[in-house]
Amino acid sequence: MIVIKDQDTCVLCFVKYPEKGQVKLRLAADLDEDIVVELYRNFVLDTLSTLKKLDVQLRICFSPLNAQKKFREWLGSSYSYVPQEGNDLGERMKNGFCYAFAEGFRRVILVGSDSPDLPGDFLRNAIVELQTHDIVLGPSSDGGYYLIGFRDDTFLPSMFDGISWSSSTVFQETIAKVKNAGRSLSLLPAWSDVDSISDLKNLVRRNRNTPFKSSHTISYLRRNKIMVEEDDGEKPEL
Repeated sequence: MIVIKDQDTCVLCFVKYPEKGQVKLRLAADLDEDIVVELYRNFVLDTLSTLKKLDVQLRICFSPLNAQKKFREWLGSSYSYVPQEGNDLGERMKNGFCYAFAEGFRRVILVGSDSPDLPGDFLRNAIVELQTHDIVLGPSSDGGYYLIGFRDDTFLPSMFDGISWSSSTVFQETIAKVKNAGRSLSLLPAWSDVDSISDLKNLVRRNRNTPFKSSHTISYLRRNKIMVEEDDGEKPEL
């Protein structure tokens, strides 16, 4: 059966090219850098597996700017690739939204690639919530957010200005901007990014009995005996 994608809705997925010293730096404090790079590769694959099941258009927003050829070699040419442009994360996200709305999309949602087990239902709910709210936001447990979305007539470029990026106050600063602008907001359930070794342990723990236990990420951990609890409750050494 051919599935016709929603032409009015776009999901922007922000992805870094997986190279040593460029991804998941906090994990690298506890795991070998080669393992960290491979883990991030699997995070991206799991994220894309979820996004491909949505009835929306998908754009991979890649970084660094000169990495498009490497991304096509890695993920294939079936995706639409858009470079992340800007001096900081806020500018890059703002420009991503501007690009998507210029394409003619009416609803645009942006997600990262740090929450490989983010439930697809959260994303579907975000799309639905944008029908009746100006902005949708998914808070992450570290004080940031894993998702933000706007309609074309509710987009606020200033939402990304003056934010203390990579801090524990990103979410609260963003909420303040929403309130000051008088816009209606829908909050999704909180979810966790995987930035540290404790986050990785929690990822494994919460997915012992979920479909994600057969994901790229968990399969990689299991094959390499990293942070995966065995049936007898023993945990392999790192």
